[in-house]
Amino acid sequence: MNESVVKIALVDDHTLFRSGLKGLLSQHDNYEVVADVGSGEEFLEILPQLDVDVIFMDISMPGIDGCETTRRALADRPELKIITLSMYGDEHFYSLMVVSGASGFLLKDSDIEEVYAAIDAVVDGDSYFSEALLGTMTRNMSMLTVPALSDEDALSDREIEILVEVCRGLSNQEIADKLFISKRTVDKHRANILEKTGCRNTANLVVYAIKNHLVAI
Repeated sequence: MNESVVKIALVDDHTLFRSGLKGLLSQHDNYEVVADVGSGEEFLEILPQLDVDVIFMDISMPGIDGCETTRRALADRPELKIITLSMYGDEHFYSLMVVSGASGFLLKDSDIEEVYAAIDAVVDGDSYFSEALLGTMTRNMSMLTVPALSDEDALSDREIEILVEVCRGLSNQEIADKLFISKRTVDKHRANILEKTGCRNTANLVVYAIKNHLVAI
């Protein structure tokens, strides 16, 4: 092993799933699975002594669920990167997991290349959503009532409007058509949004919008 190895923990109450994912991750030269446990309680118990970078966290577990386990883990170790493992039907947990601090979201039937992409993205400081999950989330998003913000770095009403449409998966041209403005105007607003929020991609923007209560799922 070398310094670039990413240390990974698996937290899921299905033993077969953990074993399968552990086997697949072990085939990658730069990943090392350092723990695999079946409950949030067990993970929180070993966390103080655990040298780990990335955690795959099941949402729905007996006892302490993934949301609460994520919140407690990040309260003690804010540098950890937590990737949520979900199944269709778990959508009502997504906002909670974002607010709890999860960095990524994967469906349990994702292929291994997408798992690798998620690990690399969160290690690099980005957020990650599987394409299937992002599509589900954006279709279900609704804009919330947003109070006026006075901070000079805050998003304008128009920027918030455009951010919401970006989160819903619309292209710049589609946003321009919907808002009856030019694509060039949308391009400019989108660049300003990225600069103000410090986001680098749509997944980051979705996380920003949820955490700042601009959208709801």
